[in-house]
This record gives sequence, structure tokens and C-alpha cells, in this order.
Amino acid sequence: MARRPLPRILSTGSAQLARGRDLARTAADSATDVLHPLITISRGLRRLAAAGRRRWAGTPKDRRGPLLFLVASVVLTVALVPYGPLLAVITLMAAAAWQGRDRTPSTPAGPDEVQGKRLESLYEALVPYFSVPEDPAPLYAHGGEWEKAFDSYEFDDTGRVSHLTIRYPAYFTDGEADSRARIEQLLHAKSGRGREYHFAWDEEGNQLTVAVLPPLPTDIAAQRFVTAPGETVLGFTDPAGVPRTLPLAFGEDRRDVPPVIWRTGVRSTEPHLLAVGGPGSGTTTLLRSIALQALQHGDVLIIEGGGTGEFACLAGRAGVLGIECGPAGAPAGLEWAARETERRLLAANRARQAGLTPPEDTRRPLWLLLDRPTVLGHLAPADGGKDPGTLLQVPLRHGRAVGVTVVVAEQFDAMESLGEAVLAHTRARVVLGPASSGWVEAVLGAPPHTTPAPDVPAGRGYARLGTGPVHRLQVPATPDPYDEATSETHRQAVLALLPGHTPPVDAPPVTEAPADPVRVAAPGPVGVVAEG
Repeated sequence: MARRPLPRILSTGSAQLARGRDLARTAADSATDVLHPLITISRGLRRLAAAGRRRWAGTPKDRRGPLLFLVASVVLTVALVPYGPLLAVITLMAAAAWQGRDRTPSTPAGPDEVQGKRLESLYEALVPYFSVPEDPAPLYAHGGEWEKAFDSYEFDDTGRVSHLTIRYPAYFTDGEADSRARIEQLLHAKSGRGREYHFAWDEEGNQLTVAVLPPLPTDIAAQRFVTAPGETVLGFTDPAGVPRTLPLAFGEDRRDVPPVIWRTGVRSTEPHLLAVGGPGSGTTTLLRSIALQALQHGDVLIIEGGGTGEFACLAGRAGVLGIECGPAGAPAGLEWAARETERRLLAANRARQAGLTPPEDTRRPLWLLLDRPTVLGHLAPADGGKDPGTLLQVPLRHGRAVGVTVVVAEQFDAMESLGEAVLAHTRARVVLGPASSGWVEAVLGAPPHTTPAPDVPAGRGYARLGTGPVHRLQVPATPDPYDEATSETHRQAVLALLPGHTPPVDAPPVTEAPADPVRVAAPGPVGVVAEG
């Protein structure tokens, strides 16, 4: 059957609408060009009137009478002078046209001489990597035009490149990590060292965008974060890295900062965490920050291999089961943690078989925080004890199902001493402190998209949760409040987050904090006592 043609109004309506929009746009542009002088004069009159109102408002009341008399005298004089009103109107229009002019600074058409030389140097440096002899029309050639290769560029106040969009030929092997690393290293060296650059590769469009990242805020102190149970804030990152922000307090001000949130619990795909860094990199600060957040909803057992008393502020606090720092106490605490994990598994299994909800004590989160456990691993054989790393297998393998979370902090030079169970089950990774791209990739399993800076503040590094992207990270300032070098602001911030002291079983309730709460007993359900 023959198809009936569409009505004319339907077949030609879209074309008429498009033509009408073009005519309206052309008419608007023409009217703007014709009425541009009138628009400029109107804008100038408004600015002159606003200036007159400000001048009148700023004049003292005792001087407003003489001012009015002076203005009236000038108006009368102008009115009596031949051609005075006409000259006054012309003067007013000229002043309005001058005041109403467009004052936006005109952007230069292109880079200046110094900037042009920088771009030319970058172009010449990229020629050996983006050109082949077989290319009949190379985009990159010695003595070629860099304008065709660089689509956009920006410079900072020092004259160095801050943003650059580079086009490269389609035959460049941008899918190979080594090829991309060579280009990133070259651009880092030629654009200026000492800054962090972000490289965004558009493999479909054959474009590379280089941008200088601003430094992450280092003035974020420890505080209560607006998170749900099972969410832990590891630190803060770039706004483009995560789709969520948290309201934070900066003294009397409040700002929204994008966080790196680690989710734990039964449904977590990254139930345990490994933090690696050098001395003074901030791994202990990260553990202290995690402990303060974990104590809101669970219990914490701390194994301190360094024995420097960095966790003394948590001793004897509610929810802290123990702080072990000796080669004898650490294995005992971890053996209890393994038995507790098995007990929770059996209790939860029996409850599920009976069709009941698992007991409350099997659902309360239990956190095992280990700071440099390899130090205790070296000392354990001398005392005839067990290596703490071997005692973590049960919590690491089965802890997720019963709310047991393991966090291990270690230094770079001792990573090889960590057991296979720790390296295999800690899918959430953090690298803090100065580290090369190779070290970051070895720990996180993926290279960062930025160039690591040689000098970074404490708590600065990278984080990766499972197979997700690599994020820049800045840990919130959570120092030891008993350290004399701690500022008063940070000391009060940490002390405000500490839970209350747990009185001994045979002692009356404690109404005041002890004068020197260092290495006090930490009673808990397991009877683990901090050693000193």
C-alpha cells in the first residue's frame, strides 16, 4: 500500500523554525550594533547616578546644605550662559559614554615572546616521540609550527605552563604504559619541576591534557565527619576525583571538601587496608585518625611495633581493648583476635541456621590496628613467640563476614617482611610521603595520573580502593596530643574526639582524667593490658 505523504506543516515545520531562529538571531545582532551607543550611554548614566548617590550618602549632614547651594548655583549659571544647556547636555553625554565603556581587559591574541619560546621548546622536545620517517605530512617536525599541535595553553604568574592541550598523531602508542610515561616525564621536566601535573589521555581523540594541580589543603584538623556507619574518611582529594563533598570546620568558617571514603563491613569489597610510607610520612597519623573514627561505633585493638607511645592518648579509653607494644603482648592480643573471629563466625552461622538475627556482639565492629608489625616479627623468635603476621590470617580471610577489620601501617623498607596474607587481603592501599612513581605503582598496583612532588607535607600521598582510580590524598591532621610539638589547636581537636576513660573493675568511678595518662591499663572484654 502506498504511503501517504506527511502534512506540509509537519514536513517543513522544523526547517521554518530553524530559519526563524536564524532570522531572530541576525535581527538581535543588528539591533545590538545599532543601539550600542545608546546602551553605552545608558550604562554610563547609571554609573554616574550611582556615584552621585554614594557621594551624597558619604557627605556629613552639616555639609549637605552648602553642597545643594553650590549645585543650584552651577545649574543657574549654566542656564544663563548662551548655549549653556546644550553644552551641559553634550558634556553629560560624553562623561556617560566614557563611564559606560567596556572595561574588561582585552586578552592578548597569542603568547608573548617568552611564552612562545617555551611552547616552541616543548614542541621541539616532543618531535622525536611523535614523529616517524614514514609520515608524509608529519604533525611534529623540527622547525615545524607548534600552533597546529597545541590546541590551548595557559600560563601562570611566573610564566610557566599551567594548562596545555596537545594533539598527537594516531600512530603513537598511547595504550602502552612505557610510552605514556616517557611523554609525562618529558613534559614534567620541560614545564617546570616542583609542581604536580595531571595527565589526561584521550585515546579516542588523540589528545593529551596537561594541568597543574593546586596543593591539597593541609589545615584540616581532626573532627567529626558527616559519614554513615561503616564509612571511614582516609583523607581529602581533588574536587574532580570524587562526586561527594563533606562540610568541614576551619575555625569559625566552614567549607565543603571532597573526601576519600573507605567503606568497610559485610558488603565491602576492600575490607582491609595497608598504608605504606617512610619515616615521618604520616602513617601513624592515619592510624590515629582511623582509630578515632572507629571508636564511634566499635572496639579497637592496637598493636604498636615502634614502641614510641604514639597511641598513649587512647589508653584506658572506652572501646579500646588494648595497646600492645611488646613481643609477648602483641601475639597474645592477635591470638585473642583470631579466636574472637572464629567465635563470631560460629555464632553467626548458628543464628543463620536457626533463622535468627546474629547476636549483637558478632555485629559490633572490631578494628585491629597494627603500626609497624614487622618490628615485633623480628623480636618474636628471640622470645620464643609467634610472628604477628602469621596470626592475622584468620581475621584477614574471614573478618569481613563478622565485622573484623585489619589496618596495617608499615615502612617501605619492611614491605618484603609482611606475610602473604597481609599483601593478598589488603585491597585498600595508601602510600604516604615522598615516593617515586615506581614505588607508588608497586604498592597501589597502578601508576598515579600525577607526577609525585619531591617535597610533600606529612600525611600527603596517594590512595586506591581495590581496582578503582588512584586519588591524591591528604590525611587530616591528627597528631599525638601529648607531644610537646603539637599545636594547641590540634591538641584540643584530638582531645575533643577521645572517648571517656574506662574505670578499672575494682576501683571507684573516675571523675577526672589522670595527670599523666600514659600506658595505663586498658581493660576490655578480652583482658588485654597495655605494656610499657
